[in-house]
Amino acid sequence: MSEPNAKLDALIENLTDEELAALTSGSDFWNTQGNNRIGLTPIMVTDGPHGLRKQTADSTGITLNGAVPATCFPTAAALASTWDPGILQSVGAALGTETRSQRVGVILGPGVNIKRHPLNGRNFEYLSEDPLLAGDLGAALVRGIQSQGVGASVKHFACNNQETNRARISADVDERALREIYLRPFERVVRSAKPWTLMTANNRINGVYASEHAELLSVLRNVWGFDGVVLSDWGSVYDRVAALRAGLDLEMPANTRADSEVHAAIVRDPAIRAAAQETARNLLRLADRITHETDNSKADYDAHHELARAAAAQGCVLLTNDGTLPLHPSPGQRIAVIGAFAATPRYQGAGSSRVTSTRVDDALTALNYALPSGVQVDFAPGFSTEDPFADDSHRRQAIDVARTADVVLLFLGLPEGDEAEGTDRTDFSLPPSQLRLLGDVLDVHERVIVILSNGSAVEMHSWAHRPAAILETWLGGQAGGSAVIDVLLGAINPSGRLAESIPIRLTDCPANIGWPGEEGHVRYGEGIHVGYRYYDTYNIPVAFPFGHGLSYTNFEYTSTADVVSDGIWVSTTVKNAGARSGREVVQVYANHRTPGIHRPRRELVGFGSIALPPGETGTVKIKIANEDLAYWSVAAADWAVTEGPLTLEIGASSHDIRETHTVTLPGNGVREPMTLGHTLHEWLDDPETGPLVRAAFGLKHDTDLLPVPLDDPEVLKLVGGTTMGKFAYFGMGLDQASIDEILHTRTTR
Repeated sequence: MSEPNAKLDALIENLTDEELAALTSGSDFWNTQGNNRIGLTPIMVTDGPHGLRKQTADSTGITLNGAVPATCFPTAAALASTWDPGILQSVGAALGTETRSQRVGVILGPGVNIKRHPLNGRNFEYLSEDPLLAGDLGAALVRGIQSQGVGASVKHFACNNQETNRARISADVDERALREIYLRPFERVVRSAKPWTLMTANNRINGVYASEHAELLSVLRNVWGFDGVVLSDWGSVYDRVAALRAGLDLEMPANTRADSEVHAAIVRDPAIRAAAQETARNLLRLADRITHETDNSKADYDAHHELARAAAAQGCVLLTNDGTLPLHPSPGQRIAVIGAFAATPRYQGAGSSRVTSTRVDDALTALNYALPSGVQVDFAPGFSTEDPFADDSHRRQAIDVARTADVVLLFLGLPEGDEAEGTDRTDFSLPPSQLRLLGDVLDVHERVIVILSNGSAVEMHSWAHRPAAILETWLGGQAGGSAVIDVLLGAINPSGRLAESIPIRLTDCPANIGWPGEEGHVRYGEGIHVGYRYYDTYNIPVAFPFGHGLSYTNFEYTSTADVVSDGIWVSTTVKNAGARSGREVVQVYANHRTPGIHRPRRELVGFGSIALPPGETGTVKIKIANEDLAYWSVAAADWAVTEGPLTLEIGASSHDIRETHTVTLPGNGVREPMTLGHTLHEWLDDPETGPLVRAAFGLKHDTDLLPVPLDDPEVLKLVGGTTMGKFAYFGMGLDQASIDEILHTRTTR
């Protein structure tokens, strides 16, 4: 309903206390409350994020079975590896179409939480370890979903980075890391895509439940400009009155007991009544935004299946290749297909995101369909997904099949139970039975191609050097089986890039210290050094770096970088120097030099891609906004862009840098306020206070020596760490009046 503000205000003002209280909770497990008196339509919300999971009408509460058929698109882990906002927006639009056709108003996704640790059981639902990449790809999904008149729900706000004890764990994170890493993807989505709803997390942040975190919800609304509905994750509200006061609109699912508590609070506290009225306003705005169908709209499930296939292929990451791929099978050759996942694909995760797929492609069938006549395919499951006691017989059969083949396609991965909402993984490796099978097959054949199905990183360093090629497919959705064959046979040239680093061992991961917490707390001791920010800064070798991915062709770069008023333009000319058409992902990293502030060795600040025929050249232009060059200054409580030189690295991964440029930034003027609590060294090093201090000493140039005895390096070292509030009493040329004058001059400039 679209109403003038005055009329809307009048409608809300006339709601009774009971009506206001009721609107702050769902009407049942999946629906919001309606109110006929003000024309508010109830809104159905359902699970996502990579496919609609709408429970059938005869199911109550939550069940993981019995959902209506829907397209299961690749999971976020696979979609993120495309590094392509365009295809994610297309997937989002398809999700929106299917959601609307089922008369659902909001789909719960995407998830943009940072991949802090490889063992997070829900990593398959999240996009990246990098906040810029996660934010931009999440925004693309939101734009696509909402283009169809359906609301997206960005989740889980915030610091939901593990499943262990997720209902009450406190993520204890410092302010700078919170702003730069964990809130940043949400900020990018909110500012650029304007989602209609946002879901809070189950966990606590620095001791406060996310649903009651007034500081974070204030940033969301008052700083980022979010004007949608904030709803809780299911069952994560412990005090709805406190949550309402903090800025939560809606507790899900229905909780009639809390309705009476909210009603009592509305009666006695005008602030709670005003908060409940704001909830009513936000729900009315959401209902107005949603397209309510008057007839049955149709979703083109065949077209969506083909879109899922294209997205899955584009998300495949070719990790290694000795030239064996792409395959060129000819009549008379034999291909051994080994691994249960080839026939019974592992294509999605477990938990609330499990989709009842409209159909499922398996790689074995797709391969037989795509091969020319006369090529023989021999299949052996190699291991059992259900009966581990059958593994030995399956393994022996697989070895026999591998011995006589021209090439072996070995399908490995993680069992579904290892990656699920509500539980974290306990092991970084592939299952022991699969590792044994891998070793035995490699012992009898040199041309082994490993195809992985897993939702998050697995240990590969111990064996990655042995296969002829490794193709990481993640969890590729219902069309993933066909997509894999498209890549293996060269119908699609792989262009996927890792959206997360793959460490050599779990102990290399900076978040592993203290994982997954104790006594209700997990300390984010690594601060801003998440993923490649840590590995690259401290020269920690990895199995495969962030941004890595091979192609069947090769590309050459030439680039320029130009500073403009609102950021930097990086223009990269890319030439396809190989013999195949291909798509290249150009990545731009910043290497900051900020005196007194620690910055990671490398931070992704922009990316873009281009598809080129062989021998052709094209240009990728990437705009780097000033805000993407900033760090969070805790002292200034603001984003600061440092004045001075900045090195930009343009490459094909964080370890494959092709071009380097140094530019000079003007800075944005945000600086740490200088106080009497800062030291003499800090006052001298500050670009504004330093000249004033030297002038107070009677010096005219930066190169002039400080007066006696400060001209002695040992003396300066001794007293340089003294705070200026105490330095005035040392009798070394600055009294309290001159120090106060310096502070006054700096403040009023």
